[in-house]
Amino acid sequence: MEDLLLDNPVIASVKDDAGLQTVLRSDCPVVFLLYGSVLTVPSLVDALKSGGKTVLVNVDMVEGLNAKEIAVQYIREKTGADGILSSKAVMVKAAREQGLLAVHRFFLVDSFSYHNLGRQIAISRPDYVEILPGCVPRVITWLRQDIEVPIIAGGLVCDKDDVVAALGAGAAAIASSNVDVWSM
Repeated sequence: MEDLLLDNPVIASVKDDAGLQTVLRSDCPVVFLLYGSVLTVPSLVDALKSGGKTVLVNVDMVEGLNAKEIAVQYIREKTGADGILSSKAVMVKAAREQGLLAVHRFFLVDSFSYHNLGRQIAISRPDYVEILPGCVPRVITWLRQDIEVPIIAGGLVCDKDDVVAALGAGAAAIASSNVDVWSM
């Protein structure tokens, strides 16, 4: 995924069927799948993979899954996804152990959540860390000094200025559900 992000640092975050159809027509090579159920995720991933996309599934948002390692195993065995996203260290760690790409999502809402990030990364050992909201370049700059894991800025990345600011602050990529951002 690292090579894909070097050439195109915009990740399409897809949250509904309309977004799925739009991303299939886009040049975005990496997709974060943010919706579905245990019944629909296999076909959603299949559609994206057939469209040549690298797909990571947000296991926290799949209806019918719970925060146990078996959920990651299900994604690996039943969907063919390339990896997972989760805000739970145990899920990210399980993904790494099962050979999937792993993105650990962090919602930074205060200094406590910021200072807890390092402990969580030590447990999960992710391939990437996604920081939400992604429109906070100052915090991205601080994190680049504190952690060695590549950072994806996600959430509330609304326009070119947000993309440029996040990348300029040191983010490896940005993730957005805003279709206009996908074509930048």
